[in-house]
Amino acid sequence: MAQVAIGLVNGAFYAMLSLGLAVIFGMLNVINFTHGAQFMMGAFAAWLLLGILDVPFWASLVLAPLIVGLFGVVIERLLLKRIYHLDHLYGFLLTFGLALIIEGVARNQFGSAGLPYTVPESLRGGQNLGFMFLPNYRAWVIGASLTVCFGTWFVIERTRLGAYLRAATENPTLVRAFGINVPRMITLTYGFGVGLAALAGVMAAPIYSVNPLMGADLIIVVFAVVVIGGMGSIMGSILTGFGLGVVEGLTKVFYPEASNTVIFIIMAIVLMFRPAGLFGTQR
Repeated sequence: MAQVAIGLVNGAFYAMLSLGLAVIFGMLNVINFTHGAQFMMGAFAAWLLLGILDVPFWASLVLAPLIVGLFGVVIERLLLKRIYHLDHLYGFLLTFGLALIIEGVARNQFGSAGLPYTVPESLRGGQNLGFMFLPNYRAWVIGASLTVCFGTWFVIERTRLGAYLRAATENPTLVRAFGINVPRMITLTYGFGVGLAALAGVMAAPIYSVNPLMGADLIIVVFAVVVIGGMGSIMGSILTGFGLGVVEGLTKVFYPEASNTVIFIIMAIVLMFRPAGLFGTQR
């Protein structure tokens, strides 16, 4: 049970990061390998806001995603919009190169050692569950992640705005006929997906040390989560992220040697039988 709880915490970050990837791929058709670097940027933005401007954690939850999201908007306007009509490989190579540049700049500026970020005063302490002592902050991370993930799913799948977003990916000419600025909608969608990654980075900062490689260590696993759930599937990313976090936690109990590879083993099995993913559809 303790490993299930820990797995839910890890799954919360898997779900939020894979959700951002799914939003960007589903709406823009771009494989955003910069996502891990943008996760790291969110954590560093919160750390800098606290250290330089004394901005508390709760304000950073809003400001850091906005700052990193605006950075994403600039990337989309200057670079990504030029490759939408090209093969997925071009987007992958471009965003992979951007990730290397961002991580290299951060490593040159801050070094490779982890930087501490304190848990907010209101979430310190924990609860004795009998089988483990669960820190209040980690319990809050699970709840906050569920709220953000299912809130995003509701907006995209159950509102008029979400209908316009989905329609813009299928028939942008028709959506323009309704007087909607499709390029602006695409730009804001990318910024929102980047903001989700940054928000996850802020939430991760008090749990993991803030360092330039924190996104690189996580993004490969998150890509596996997205592939298993189905590229572009919002609900698939959420359910698969939390589910694989729990599976990874349980594997540490019953077969610790496989805990670092179990997600990739599951990905290989899923790809053999359902290449589009558990919740995806063939594009």
